[in-house]
Amino acid sequence: MTSSNPTARGRVTIADIARQAGVSPGAVSFALNGRPGVSDATRERILAVARANNWQPNTAARALVGARAGVVGLAINRPARTLGSEAFFADLISGVQAGLAPTRTATHLRIARGLEDELQIYREWSSSQQVDGVVVIDPRDDDPRFPLLAELGLPAIVLGSHPAAAGAPAAVWIDDTATAETLFSYLAALGHERIAYVSGPSEFEHTALRRDALGSVAGGTSTWLAAGYAPVAAASATRQLLTSERPTAIVYDNDVMAVAGLRVAQEMGVAVPAHVSMASFDDSVMASLVQPSLTAMTRDTFELGALAAATLLDQLDAPAEPVPSVPGPTPALTVRESTAPPGR
Repeated sequence: MTSSNPTARGRVTIADIARQAGVSPGAVSFALNGRPGVSDATRERILAVARANNWQPNTAARALVGARAGVVGLAINRPARTLGSEAFFADLISGVQAGLAPTRTATHLRIARGLEDELQIYREWSSSQQVDGVVVIDPRDDDPRFPLLAELGLPAIVLGSHPAAAGAPAAVWIDDTATAETLFSYLAALGHERIAYVSGPSEFEHTALRRDALGSVAGGTSTWLAAGYAPVAAASATRQLLTSERPTAIVYDNDVMAVAGLRVAQEMGVAVPAHVSMASFDDSVMASLVQPSLTAMTRDTFELGALAAATLLDQLDAPAEPVPSVPGPTPALTVRESTAPPGR
C-alpha cells in the first residue's frame, strides 16, 4: 500500500508542497525564493507547509546550473511603526539596491520583532536559499548573529564601527569613536561642560562607543540616557533632562529624536540654543528645515549602503577568498543654528 505522506516516500518536492497548500508549483517557487507574485497570506501558508515537512532545497540541482537566488537579505530590528520616520533607512536601502543594480540582484527586506526573530529570519533564508547573502546592521558585543551566520554558511557584510575581528564577517565601517569625539569636542570648545547624550538601545556597539567618547571629553559632568529610537521616548528623556539639573547641551542618536527633543524644549519655554544647545549624530533634510536648524554629523548613508552591497557581491564572486573590511564614508560636522556657547 502506497503512503499518502510525501515524507514517507522520500524527499519532499515543490509539487508535494503545492498540493498540500492548494496552490501551483510556480507559486511555491515564488514563495520559497522570496520573489514577488504571491500574496503575503499565500506565502505564509506555503512556508508553513514547507516547515511542517522539513523541506530543504535541492542544492545539488541548483549547483548544476550555477544558480543564485539573485537576492540579498536585509533584516532590520526596529519597530515597523517608527521605521518610516528615519531617513537613515530610506537612504541605506536605496544605496544597497543601487550597489546591487549592476548585477540585477534584488533586496529582500524583513522587519524583525527582536533579536530572536532576526536570528530565525536568517535560519529561514538559509534553509530555503532565499538569499545569497545578507547585510547586517547594529552590531553588539558578543553578537550572537555572527556565529549563527558562520554556522549557516551565509555570506554577510556588517555595517559596523571598526574593522571586523577574527572570525567575524567583514565590515564596512565608520569610526564611531572619532565621529563622537568630533561632535562632543566641538560642544566642549564652545564652552559646554554639562553635555547629555540621549541614545538608542544600550546594547548596540556604536552606543557604547559614543558614550565612552562623551566620558573622555566631558568627564563626570556628562549624562547618558538610553531612551530608544522612538520619538516619544526621546521626548520623555528630554523632559527629564530639562526639569532636573539642566545640561547646557544635548546630543541625540538621530535627527528624529533631536526634533522630538527640540519640540519639548519649545513647549517648556527653553530657548535653543540660548538656554540649551542641541545636536544629532544623523543628518537629513529634516535637520536643516526645522527652526532652529540642527547641528549634525553628516554622512553619506546612500554611499555606505552601496559600498556594503558591492563588498558583499565581491564576497559572493570569490567565496574562497576572505574579503577585507572596508572603511566607509567619513562623517563631517555640519554646524547650524541649534548650537552656540552656553548662556548666550
